[in-house]
Amino acid sequence: MNTETVKISNCSENEETCDAGKIGVFFGIVEALLYVSGEPVSITELQRVFDISAPEIRKSISQMAEEMKKAGRGMIPYMTEDTVQFVTNSEYNEWVVKLLSPPEERTMSDSLLETLSVIAYRQPVTRADIESVRGVRCEYSVTQLLKQGLIVELGRKDCIGRPMQFGTTDAFLRKFGLSSLRDLPPLPIREDDEISQTGDRELPANTSSQADSADNGGE
Repeated sequence: MNTETVKISNCSENEETCDAGKIGVFFGIVEALLYVSGEPVSITELQRVFDISAPEIRKSISQMAEEMKKAGRGMIPYMTEDTVQFVTNSEYNEWVVKLLSPPEERTMSDSLLETLSVIAYRQPVTRADIESVRGVRCEYSVTQLLKQGLIVELGRKDCIGRPMQFGTTDAFLRKFGLSSLRDLPPLPIREDDEISQTGDRELPANTSSQADSADNGGE
């Protein structure tokens, strides 16, 4: 099949009869690409494959997701700011659960949630940045969040000690139903909030400022 048959860049936004055949072929190819990939495919990669702009890709994927969900399909495309992947239709969650019979769902402790919140709203951040906000050591929480794939190392900060910096992942966005970090709700901050210490230890006096340097040797 000639790749020219799937180009949709000539379609006008107000043109209801915008070559339905091309749109259908586009949907089919995207479905095949996402299926064989087995992991998120970047918008940039789809741009390269179809030779169309990012806004056109996003608009077409959104239309594809809407039509597939309306048709009752089991898999629908899920789009973040930078990637697209297949996820199961939420209407069939109970059946998926019956098949997989998952173990007891793992809940996140207050300590992990607090650490994850600091990283999400202030990224890129170092351990010292997190500890200065929370007032407790964060080695345990950071390690657990890395294991769960919710955060990732972003590289070392260009300062004394060159501490590692952390940020959130696409898995974080999916877990909390977000398309991008811009979808994060405003964060209410109260000075009288108690800091949970589950899993993390209180910082001894005058050690928070040394955490960045210690980070360099512990990564």
